[in-house]
Amino acid sequence: MSTILVEAPGLQTTVQDLGRNGFGPLGISPSGAADPISLRLGNRLVGNDEGAAGLEMMLLGGTFVFPEGAILALAGSDFGALLDDVRLEARTAVEARPGQTLRLGPTRSGARSYLCVQGGISVELFLGSASTHILSGLGGYQGRALRKRDVLRIGSATKSFRRRTIAPQASEQLSERSVLRVTPGPQVDWFAERALHSFYTGTYRVGEQSNRMGLRLEGATITQQGAGEMITEGVSLGAIQVPAGGSPIILFVEQQTTGGYPKIANVISADLHRVGQLRPRDEIRFELVSVDQARRLLIEQEELLASRELILE
Repeated sequence: MSTILVEAPGLQTTVQDLGRNGFGPLGISPSGAADPISLRLGNRLVGNDEGAAGLEMMLLGGTFVFPEGAILALAGSDFGALLDDVRLEARTAVEARPGQTLRLGPTRSGARSYLCVQGGISVELFLGSASTHILSGLGGYQGRALRKRDVLRIGSATKSFRRRTIAPQASEQLSERSVLRVTPGPQVDWFAERALHSFYTGTYRVGEQSNRMGLRLEGATITQQGAGEMITEGVSLGAIQVPAGGSPIILFVEQQTTGGYPKIANVISADLHRVGQLRPRDEIRFELVSVDQARRLLIEQEELLASRELILE
């Protein structure tokens, strides 16, 4: 069986797939890749199913040795990757010979990069998923971020190497954007017109304390009408809560599954992968769209991902 030797783990490198959906009623958030589109693309490049487990690196990449070799691809942000001393092309499949070393440095764009290998990362599944849930210490590789000298098993690789790359026009359409599209939240009527105007015209900066549980935003303070309190209820991925201090929080892949703060908006499904590429101090704005528009944008995105023109060989 082929393996990956972790020579340097990077800042926070974890095993992630597309998450364990459907367990919210039990209090278990989905976890999974913060940028699922990049993970899906990386898996496509190496011939895996889109949901195969890969390595998610955040802000600073690691160093990995392939003792038996591997077919691999990097997707997501540019971490200046080198295979031995050769610069790797972004979003392109390559074949590592036995003993070669992959080195990644600090990010040059965006927050996260994904390393996918043909066969996927082989770990014991928890509730049907390989994803690491950092807060609970469950899933992934021993429920934690990788450490030096960890050895990861690669699943069986059954396909010969084919050089694949993502079409430039597709990469452009799926790239990061500073404007996140949102639909109205269930408590939008708790906020006065002035507060809504501030929310949609202001610029917010991603706070330093942001993580996979949520992104804290710094900018215009949003105040409620009156001093009402709400009963705790279920919350969705991408919900934007406004706590008592008035600074919005985007709930993310390791979110709590219930909350008692009013939700002013919700990031649309087609833009959730862009949330995963936001770094501390990045600036964003919000654009209001209807539910019908959000559905259409998601359909268009999935059609692009399913198109034959996506992958060039």
